[in-house]
Amino acid sequence: VGCIPSKALLSVSEKYAQASHDFEGLGIEVGSPKVNLKKMMAHKDKVVAANTQGISFLFKKNKVDHLIGLGTITGPNTIEISGKEKKTVTAKNIVIATGSESTPLNGVPVDEKQIVSSTGSLVLDKVPATMAVIGGGVIGLELGSVWMRLGSKVTVIEYMDRLLPGSDLEVSKEMKKIMTKQGMELKLSTKVTGAQVSKDKVTLTLEPANGGPAEKLEVENVLLSIGRRPYTTGLGLEKAGVKVDNRGRVEIDDHFQTNVKGIYAIGDVVRGAMLAHKAEDEGVVCAEIIAGQSGHINYDAIPSVVYTFPEVATIGKTEEQLKEAGVEYRSGKFPFLANGRARAMAATDGFVKILADAKTDRVLGCHIVGPEAGTLIAEIALAMEFGASSEDIARTCHAHPTLNETVKEAALAVDGRPIHI
Repeated sequence: VGCIPSKALLSVSEKYAQASHDFEGLGIEVGSPKVNLKKMMAHKDKVVAANTQGISFLFKKNKVDHLIGLGTITGPNTIEISGKEKKTVTAKNIVIATGSESTPLNGVPVDEKQIVSSTGSLVLDKVPATMAVIGGGVIGLELGSVWMRLGSKVTVIEYMDRLLPGSDLEVSKEMKKIMTKQGMELKLSTKVTGAQVSKDKVTLTLEPANGGPAEKLEVENVLLSIGRRPYTTGLGLEKAGVKVDNRGRVEIDDHFQTNVKGIYAIGDVVRGAMLAHKAEDEGVVCAEIIAGQSGHINYDAIPSVVYTFPEVATIGKTEEQLKEAGVEYRSGKFPFLANGRARAMAATDGFVKILADAKTDRVLGCHIVGPEAGTLIAEIALAMEFGASSEDIARTCHAHPTLNETVKEAALAVDGRPIHI
């Protein structure tokens, strides 16, 4: 209901957009392509089924019992499962990994038909003529892009004064420019105060974030994507004595242990970035610790990706965070426009920016807007995990012609010596 189905639709809709707008300029004449949404959704469902069946196979292969139902913790070592049949399971250790759910917004009731969450937006049975996306974060831009490419007029409403709040400011500015160029209407510094649903439309009431006259926006569908919150409904935390913080997250120590001995928690339900790969790493390390081994996660080296086109990938600190912390740093930036492979692909929007410690040259962060940014960031993640300097990256031989050369050039730019600009 998240990562995989959304990427399936993002990939397919991107191909459709290229066929509709870009192929002719590359010498490929295909006429006017048509959207077959039913087939598109069938492809998405097939991909999801293959993934989930793969997990079931791995459970069997590794002799893991898979019990389906609502699990409620009734004691330090006991879980009651209610589903098709009731069952009580006891275990020496319990790991809470229940993830997150879409955050609601007062006055905007989600019915998963006209007003949808990210889950409902993945199963719409037709392309809406108009769509309002409440929230200009990762999910809003990704799913907004899907429906915009397929023909919907998309308006993104964001309370903050920038897209992707919390990201590096240059990334936000670049994405505002790119999304606008692609046809997305942006209403920044705007809040939604209500939604009126009728048979064939939703009327949103909007106001400036800092106060001012209200306006109305009529659309066919609304996507609510203002963030996610820990999913703990029916888990029995209070009865089990497990502490949660003021944001509903399960409190843990540095070894994922809650305040109740034998109960651990990982992923979206605990502090930190709500990312599947962060949760996966935590799951591995938590299992190692329970097994008596030692494990560690470098939270400064966890990448984050926005799967729009172009993609956005970030890791480590932003310039704003370094300035606020008083850290002396140097910045190196290189545009995709100056990269031969990006030109050959006709994908020249964006840049790579590397931030390094001014004294030690150790890489502190990297921010990429551009084609395949989510893949390119892996090189930086590995570099940061090994404590590399920007010079280490700059002196590593990169194949030509590749998009990865932009990373090398940005590393060279930290020292003021890029070759191709």
